[in-house]
Amino acid sequence: MSRERQFQWADPQTLIRGAEGKTGLAFLQAILKGELPGAPISAALNFKLVHAEEGTVRFEGWPDECHYNPMGSVHGGWSATLLDSAMGSAVMSTLDAATAYTTMDFTVHLVRGLTKDTGAVVAEGRVLHRGARAATAEGRLTDSKGKLLAHASTTCLLMPRK
Repeated sequence: MSRERQFQWADPQTLIRGAEGKTGLAFLQAILKGELPGAPISAALNFKLVHAEEGTVRFEGWPDECHYNPMGSVHGGWSATLLDSAMGSAVMSTLDAATAYTTMDFTVHLVRGLTKDTGAVVAEGRVLHRGARAATAEGRLTDSKGKLLAHASTTCLLMPRK
């Protein structure tokens, strides 16, 4: 039996232009306030930004069967994407209006499997170190009871915005 899922997203250029002249934290807060749309991947993978302060960012996500792998559970890439988003955004929250970042590497440890019955999950990213050229962060993915589902770490390259 076939299933279908539809979703909409805003033009990514709106989001990109909305970052101009803003610090990373101001940009994230504009998304939280609804002044700017979320990233298109959030619509595709069913998660959203729910908290941003300097050095700490949280996303909430809802795993569904459309995220399943052939083994009948949510694909590990779904958790990895939420954690990458949370950790990268935590780094972004520390940046001035002239600095950008990109993920150089990240490692994810999947502790428990997810299914559509897992319910809402929270991916929290926290900056561990912010240097002039690189930053490191850690992430935790937990269920609504605070049970650890996955954890991760990242290194991000800092560079001038174009």
